[in-house]
Amino acid sequence: MFDEASWEDRYSSRTAVWSGRPNPQLVAEAADLTPGTALDAGCGEGADAIWLAARGWRVTGADFATTALRRAAEHPGGDRVRWRHVDLTTWTPDERYDLVSAHFLHMPEQYALYARLAGAVAPGGRLLIVGHHRSDLETTVGRPNLPDLLHTAEELTRVVDDGWDIQVAEDRPRVAVDPDGNDVTIHDAVLVAVRR
Repeated sequence: MFDEASWEDRYSSRTAVWSGRPNPQLVAEAADLTPGTALDAGCGEGADAIWLAARGWRVTGADFATTALRRAAEHPGGDRVRWRHVDLTTWTPDERYDLVSAHFLHMPEQYALYARLAGAVAPGGRLLIVGHHRSDLETTVGRPNLPDLLHTAEELTRVVDDGWDIQVAEDRPRVAVDPDGNDVTIHDAVLVAVRR
């Protein structure tokens, strides 16, 4: 469920897994930023990376599913992004970025991954981590019953040390549609931290 083969199966069994729209918390946190270099870790089919690139960012999209990366590259604007096939469970970025963004990377050892991603943020740069809140398990949206892989914004703050300024640590509500077509309020755990 958390390895490359599982995600490759998921992507190759459908024509599209995600909506093709950028994640709303990325839009909320990055729309007014001055473009620079960005890493979209766990980029999937590329909507976030392509959205950033369209706003002038020089973007690297990293994922371990080759089908998702191929689809991302084929999307309009996908040629503006550098796509990298990496194993996110072990990968340490070898560059520094003005923005490192990771959305919904729920997997074992996720905090070790977040720490490696934080290490890729340049001085003055931002780390944006967004995850599913544990309270979503009490809704009908269909989250896997894996409470240890979900978290709160407060729990995400342990990713950074005192060399960072935490700008946002917030559990944000938003409306989603459950499998039966009903509107449901869910929560995103959002961390925005700036490296001093």
